[in-house]
Amino acid sequence: MNILILGAGLMQKPAILSAKELGFTVCVIDANDKAVAIPYAHKFKKIDLKDKEGILEYAKELQIEQNGGLAGVFTAGTDFSASVSYVCEKLSLPAHSFLAATNASVKTQMRQCFKNHNVPSPEFFSVSKEQIQSESQINQLLQTITSKIEYPFVVKPVDNMGARGCRMVRSQNEFASAIKVATESSRTNTAIVEEYMEGPEYSIDALVYNGTFTITGFAERHIKYPPYFIEVGHTMPAILEEDKYNQLVSVFALGAKSLGLTTGAAKADIKWTKNGPMIGEIAGRLSGGYMSGWTYPYASDINLTKQGILIACGKEPEQLIKNRISVKFQPSEKCKNAEKPYELFQIPCKRTSAERAWMSIPGTVEYIENIQEFTDKAVFDTLPRATVTLGSKVDFPRNNIEKCGNIISVSHNHQIAQQVSQDAVSNIFITLKPNTKETDDFLQCKTYDDEKDFPPSAFGKLTQNQLEKIEGTIPKDSKVQEFIPEIIKKDFSEKIDWNYNTVLSTVQKFDILRPKHPELKMKDFWQALLRGGIQGAVYFSDSIK
Repeated sequence: MNILILGAGLMQKPAILSAKELGFTVCVIDANDKAVAIPYAHKFKKIDLKDKEGILEYAKELQIEQNGGLAGVFTAGTDFSASVSYVCEKLSLPAHSFLAATNASVKTQMRQCFKNHNVPSPEFFSVSKEQIQSESQINQLLQTITSKIEYPFVVKPVDNMGARGCRMVRSQNEFASAIKVATESSRTNTAIVEEYMEGPEYSIDALVYNGTFTITGFAERHIKYPPYFIEVGHTMPAILEEDKYNQLVSVFALGAKSLGLTTGAAKADIKWTKNGPMIGEIAGRLSGGYMSGWTYPYASDINLTKQGILIACGKEPEQLIKNRISVKFQPSEKCKNAEKPYELFQIPCKRTSAERAWMSIPGTVEYIENIQEFTDKAVFDTLPRATVTLGSKVDFPRNNIEKCGNIISVSHNHQIAQQVSQDAVSNIFITLKPNTKETDDFLQCKTYDDEKDFPPSAFGKLTQNQLEKIEGTIPKDSKVQEFIPEIIKKDFSEKIDWNYNTVLSTVQKFDILRPKHPELKMKDFWQALLRGGIQGAVYFSDSIK
């Protein structure tokens, strides 16, 4: 039988391979006819995933084919779960209802469902493009928002993923540009403004099946670099107290029920705040990033994607049922009178899987390499983004699409798994083309007025008083390790940059990468290193004519 999978990028590769292992004829669609996972499928057709009617027509063709018809429709790691449900509803195939999937895709509808069912989530406002056509409209809107919500608050598109168009607004100065970007990043030109929730964040995957709700991944979500929300990695499983775990799972289940999710996957981003668990969002699909297709299978020995496909094709997820254990329904104080929405289960992890991203300062890629060969067997995957190639532009990320790649490690020890992935990230190096405006501007700390302190410096900034204490030059071809100023040893030695390097390890790597270098003016070299890390130091050296 055929199965139709929406998307043919790297995030969909586990779904394509899992469906093939289950014996399905795998048909994939994507707007990009050069998507990396197309070669793994049996059939490919170029269709935009936003085109529900076009997808439906193709699904109808597959349904009447002589090889058994169409067993199901599936996606993972895309924001088009509503397209899946639309087609399935029309063809009477297993899936969440189209209404439920839309509730889980459009953030304003999602928030309203939570509010209607007393599920803890932030206060919110819906904003259309028509409401922000003039400065006076923007100012009036901001007045309305700040009468109900304190700074900082969050602005994001109602219907996008990967943190695209999403940012924190910390002052009046940041609002106008943030709301414009958010509406422009929305397919419907609509943004949502909501309270900022302070507290640790968790990414949670689940499968909804036959009145049951099974947690299939519970990870610490590592978010950094305001005003943006850059996901620098996951660690699975999360380490936290049982009662907190139960409350977070219970709120997730209540939220999923309020949206109407019944048959298929669900994923949530939830924070533990001073008021207990609060839902950031819930989607009617498996996680994007690498959680559902990589970190969870590594940690649990359960092919989550395969179990989701079985549900989507009307078959029993035997491995899911065989390995699950009960979870106590323990709603938080805010929803203590709520009825249990499903029978709750979880599949415990056997190991820890840690995923970490690596990033670049702005510039043009000239070369990519490992500074030192990294042979630790705990490193399972090195996954560079397809867009990061020789000659391509890179930037410090403002969303989760602009990171350069990810490392995934696995260990029986929680701490070791994290350390190994971070060590591996620290050894990946992108050489930038010298004498380029983007990199020069970054190293000179040029920023936009509405992005205070962004992009961040690798280690911090030297004050004028500190700069005056750094004199002289580093001789040509000498070891930079021998010329570390005392002020840097004293004030910056404990700091770690975005790729998990210390100042000392950065200097050591410079000596490996550039044993031959021109004479370096001390003050300027150390400014470049503190601002841009190893990339900044090498770029500075390479740019000297």
